[in-house]
Amino acid sequence: MDAQTDSKPLLDVLKGQRRARPPMWLMRQAGRYLPEYRALRAEKGGFLALATDPEAAAEVTLQPIRRFGFDGAILFSDILMVPWALGQDLTFGPGEGPRLTPRLVDHALASLQPVPERLAPVYATVRRVAAALPAETTFLGFAGSPWTVATYMVAGQGSRDQAETRSMAYRDPTAFGAIIDAIIASTVDYLAAQIDAGVEAVQLFDSWAGTLSPAQFERWVIAPNAAIVSALKARHPDTPIIGFPKGAGGKLPAYARETGVDALGLDETVDPAWADANLPEMLPVQGNLDPLALIAGGAALDSAVDRILAAFPRRPHIFNLGHGIDQHTPIAHVEQVIARVRGSEAGGSGAHG
Repeated sequence: MDAQTDSKPLLDVLKGQRRARPPMWLMRQAGRYLPEYRALRAEKGGFLALATDPEAAAEVTLQPIRRFGFDGAILFSDILMVPWALGQDLTFGPGEGPRLTPRLVDHALASLQPVPERLAPVYATVRRVAAALPAETTFLGFAGSPWTVATYMVAGQGSRDQAETRSMAYRDPTAFGAIIDAIIASTVDYLAAQIDAGVEAVQLFDSWAGTLSPAQFERWVIAPNAAIVSALKARHPDTPIIGFPKGAGGKLPAYARETGVDALGLDETVDPAWADANLPEMLPVQGNLDPLALIAGGAALDSAVDRILAAFPRRPHIFNLGHGIDQHTPIAHVEQVIARVRGSEAGGSGAHG
């Protein structure tokens, strides 16, 4: 096990080992704050063209590893690949978010014709990245969680409160449940194929989990994620799964216990000391720096980093943001965080943890 510890720190933490210096990566670390990304996107055109070009998508995935030496690389793709493969049309208009058609608030799920071959470029990207990553870097795949993916499939786009989708879930839980079930089945196949192609761990993003009542959270967040974890573990029992139910707050302990995820991502609203006290003992956690603190920089950023590092004196911890990096983030501030986290081994109570 010692050799493995030396080779892939992030993967070891996901498997329950604590590191004196926590490994780190940043959500959306491949993106618009990097000039090399902006140049490649301008060359390739729209987001979907970039994400479905295996050579370009692999290059984007590798850019932050070359620049910063993060401990984890995350596949460059989008959570809406699954509805695209389920038969909805996906577009990314200039200056606006993604759009899916037809909207399932107006059309039956059965009217869609699945197009699973749309996912083939993603797997080709995974194979390219897996062959190019440094030996010590853990390769993360991902998918959207069923509730969040369903909100886009039903409404056709993102919204502040997911009202159309929440209303449908109350009004017609049978029809909505069929959408959720289709997403579960497709997501299990999608993540298993990513693992087969070379990713070493996967993350389930539930960006809109915080909009649900406790009973609805149990039904549409916990139960579907538990189903994915169970099915994926049956196929790939040794691949760690990170759950990230953004906005779950006080429902996080139940999510951690009932889904069976191997690690839990914390958003920036979660008090890390509360999380350490209330989550299952020794469950690895990831997070949870506020992306706006990263933009601010300076002493406020150092203080925020230190508070998170101090909150987990014994628990396995991966340093990350509480959500995706903002496109306006100065690269110097990313370098400041890396220096602060990677300097944490030299001093502080965690040096011999």
